[in-house]
Amino acid sequence: MNDTDKNKAIELLNKIMELELAGVVRYTHYSLMVFGYNRIPIVDWMKSNAQEGLVHAHKAGEMATLLGGHPSLKIGALLETEKHDIGDILRESLEHEQAATDSYYELLEVVKDGKSVLLEEYAREMIVEEELHLDEVNKMLRNPGDIQAFKP
Repeated sequence: MNDTDKNKAIELLNKIMELELAGVVRYTHYSLMVFGYNRIPIVDWMKSNAQEGLVHAHKAGEMATLLGGHPSLKIGALLETEKHDIGDILRESLEHEQAATDSYYELLEVVKDGKSVLLEEYAREMIVEEELHLDEVNKMLRNPGDIQAFKP
């Protein structure tokens, strides 16, 4: 991998790390703001996503240091919308998951075609996980019985 690609990969890995850490904060906050009959399973799901975000952030940081980079100490954008209806929370989650997925695709573009098999496989693995998250949130936003994907 040439220096330009390596530097771009480190930059993207840091962006991913920041997004994933923002997800930890976001899902932790969301888990505290869920009320109603279905609270317990939704809170458990959100706590699980927060823990997974931390694992993803750590992986991105490990990949950055593997390339000789310095992992970011920043956290991605955190906007308090003051909207705490579960539908609003899930739509915000969908946006967050899409941003993470897009970042992994950006990384894949930089490292594919033999530039770094390790990073290419890492990016592909993370894309699979993020796309499954997108599908999960999308299904949660549908009304019971709806087959068609939710369109934001």
